[in-house]
Amino acid sequence: MSTSLVAKLDAVFKPQSVAVVGASTKTGTVGNDLLLNLVRDKFIGKIYPVNPKADEIHGVKVYKTLGDIPDEVDLAVLIVPAKVIPGLVQESKAKGVKGLVIISAGFKESGHEGAEREKELTKLVREAGIPLIGPNCLGIINPQINLNATFAAKNAMKGSLGFISQSGALCTSVLDYAEARQIGFSKFVSFGNKADVKETDLLEYLANDPETKVIALYLEDIGDAKRFVEVASKTFWEKGKPILCLKSGRSAEGAKAVSSHTGSLAGSDAVYEAMLKQAGVQRVNSIAELFDLAALYTTQPLPKGNRLAIITNAGGPGIIATDTAIAAGLKLAKLEDSTKEKLKPPVLPEAAALNNPVDVIGDAHSDRYQAAVEVVMSDPNVDMGVILLTPQSMTDCDNCGKILPVAIKKIGKPVVAAFMGVKQVEEGVNNLVQNGVPNYAFPEDAVKSLAAATRLVETKSIAKREYVEYKDVDIAKANKIIADYLGSQTEKYLTQADCRPLFECYKLPLLKSGIAKSADEAAKIVSGIGKKVVMKVMSAEVVHKFDAGGVLLNIEGTDGAQSGYDKIYANIAKNVPGAKIDGILIEEMAEKGVEVIVGCNRDGLGPLMMFGLGGTLVELLKDVSFRLAPMWKVTAEQMVREIKAFKVLDGYRGTPKCDIDAVVDTILRMSALAVNHPEVAEFDVNPLIVHAAGKGASVADSRVMLRKPR
Repeated sequence: MSTSLVAKLDAVFKPQSVAVVGASTKTGTVGNDLLLNLVRDKFIGKIYPVNPKADEIHGVKVYKTLGDIPDEVDLAVLIVPAKVIPGLVQESKAKGVKGLVIISAGFKESGHEGAEREKELTKLVREAGIPLIGPNCLGIINPQINLNATFAAKNAMKGSLGFISQSGALCTSVLDYAEARQIGFSKFVSFGNKADVKETDLLEYLANDPETKVIALYLEDIGDAKRFVEVASKTFWEKGKPILCLKSGRSAEGAKAVSSHTGSLAGSDAVYEAMLKQAGVQRVNSIAELFDLAALYTTQPLPKGNRLAIITNAGGPGIIATDTAIAAGLKLAKLEDSTKEKLKPPVLPEAAALNNPVDVIGDAHSDRYQAAVEVVMSDPNVDMGVILLTPQSMTDCDNCGKILPVAIKKIGKPVVAAFMGVKQVEEGVNNLVQNGVPNYAFPEDAVKSLAAATRLVETKSIAKREYVEYKDVDIAKANKIIADYLGSQTEKYLTQADCRPLFECYKLPLLKSGIAKSADEAAKIVSGIGKKVVMKVMSAEVVHKFDAGGVLLNIEGTDGAQSGYDKIYANIAKNVPGAKIDGILIEEMAEKGVEVIVGCNRDGLGPLMMFGLGGTLVELLKDVSFRLAPMWKVTAEQMVREIKAFKVLDGYRGTPKCDIDAVVDTILRMSALAVNHPEVAEFDVNPLIVHAAGKGASVADSRVMLRKPR
């Protein structure tokens, strides 16, 4: 769906009239329950049940067909067998219906026949110009207008969280969970098979929805990665709306068996991880974590730093919060001396601990908590706070819940609570949450949520979000080289020597080289280079050349070249019998440096770039990072800096710092290569030898797999 059609979603989410086609008189059916939800929750518009065999359902007049409805219909919800849906789409078009929600199953989730039916459905709604949510979904909710067009047992509370889910069944439990935590929604969407309106369309709609402050997604897959990154980036960095995502499918089961290092290291989840990072989306690991963060982001300001203050009435929880904070990358705020003076008696008793964590001790009433919060959270060294409370016999939890939100709102910093317990703190927690202070069952959850908020702020502050446009690359020449290599073949493996003319088009840092097909040619090439060389076998059937004895280092002179040539042939004959050898690549020895890998695997979502420590240990150590191409310059810099071995590049234990700029430039040039040429299915530059700062980098080995796009 294009951006222009996203504007049409107002008809879905803000209709003035809803027709329920398939409304049923039978209790306990989807058609009965969905209509009941609209009526019981007092949808502010008009409701038109459609059923050829009924006159009235839930006190509402029923119409035989859509065409019989005398007024305009903005939204039609279809709850009928899949086979009759096409006819109803045509009826909807004739009636002038502006939006559709199809609850019915029986489409691509049901097999080949259903998939074909869904293709036809997509074609029909797009020809009609009617946006469609579904099929096979729970429906939609807009609490702002009391629109509950779902068959869920509960409605959504009114709030500022936009929720988009690919799973309808998950939605029903989420509604129940959110009610227990008193979290409200701006819009609540189950989009099912996404035959028309997709997750990115809904994301773009919520980005421009004034009632939505935070967006939460449950996704199983994403159709158009490039558009998702574009829309999510604008939503987060330009609109300022945090996006949380619970993405299922983290296991390595989906990793493809491909020939390159990049492919073997990149499971399907790595693609999503990379994409979400690039888009500014904060990924969560559970529904509980999603709502932990949503509760914070919808009620509290974001922190300006990572310095945490802890106020507690018990030592143990304070220690737990401290340990969690340090592990999560937060710092304990160092309180000013003037702050500690203000906390001294009579504000806090003599026994109170005035250093952070501030212990107001077990007999603290609400007035003591209030005073501690006002003083401690006002300290200029404090960026955020957590209030811990254990229900002791003299603790007035209920009143704490009433008073603390008033004090917190005056401070303008994010403050959360962990009133620990269940029944004893229930009323106090209700008071907190109803007045905009998130409460967590345990200190760990509260502190981890604040830590996530600091990471969100760090991501939001990323500057220089711009693409590098290379004017010196020759795309046309590269296209011709690729076309010549492929010819009539579906795919073609390029050895390092084959890669050279393609890489020259993108100005990659290549070394002097030549190809020998005899020992005498080898001697001539080495003599021409005039320095030590490396000799490598050229064969598509020898993937790990070094292990097979197909690589010889520090060869010099004509005698060394001739004997090296013969030795490689002998090694391959022994270790990879029958392998076809296309020749021996002879290349000047690069200056010393750190070996890294830059690779790409063209996943279904787009070209996935990989960077990591290179050489023979890349698959063992798996110290790699991923991003989708194209990428910003700052994204390439992040790729380099986030591997564990970055210290090796940055001057470890007195070693010279490496030329990081050269690495970033190589990543970006190879990213451009992947984007500009869809035939480039996979490639590895391994190793790319990174020299000392200012001395660049050298492509020491490479391979490319070309494949005609399907």
